[in-house]
Amino acid sequence: MTMFFQFEADFVESLHCIPMQVRLKLDTCGIKLKLNQWNKFTQEDRRALVEQPGTTNQEIREYRKLLQKLILERTGEEAKDMPLDEAPAWLDSKHIPEAVQEKAGEFGAILTVEQWASLEIVQRFALIKLSRSSHENSNFLPALQEFNLV
Repeated sequence: MTMFFQFEADFVESLHCIPMQVRLKLDTCGIKLKLNQWNKFTQEDRRALVEQPGTTNQEIREYRKLLQKLILERTGEEAKDMPLDEAPAWLDSKHIPEAVQEKAGEFGAILTVEQWASLEIVQRFALIKLSRSSHENSNFLPALQEFNLV
C-alpha cells in the first residue's frame, strides 16, 4: 500500500526525502540508507522503493535485494547492514514507548493504549521515529494531529 502522510506533503511530489513508509521497510529489511544515497536514485528508483511491498518474509528479502542493487548501481557503494530489531516497538500495540509518551506530553497530550492500538503499524513507526531525540522532530505534533491523537 502506498501511503504518504500529510506531514510529508512538502516532499512527496519530488520524493527528495525518504518517506516514512520506505523508512519502515528499511528498518524491516536491515539496510541503512543515507539521504545522499537516496538522492542519487532516479525518480523511478524511488517510486519502486515506495511501491514495492515489504511485509512478508519473501517481500522483505526481495526489497533488500533491490535496495542493495540500487545502492551499488547508483552510488558505487556497498549497502550497509543495520541490526534488525527482533521485537520492534511499532509492532507492539499494547505498550506505548516512553519516548513517544514523553514527546506527546510536551504538547499536552497523553496517549492511551487504546489510541496506540488503533494506529496502523506505519503510524506507530512514524511516531517512534519522530519522537527520537536524534531526529529533527518538527513533524511530531503534525503527526499527532493527523492521527487524531490531539
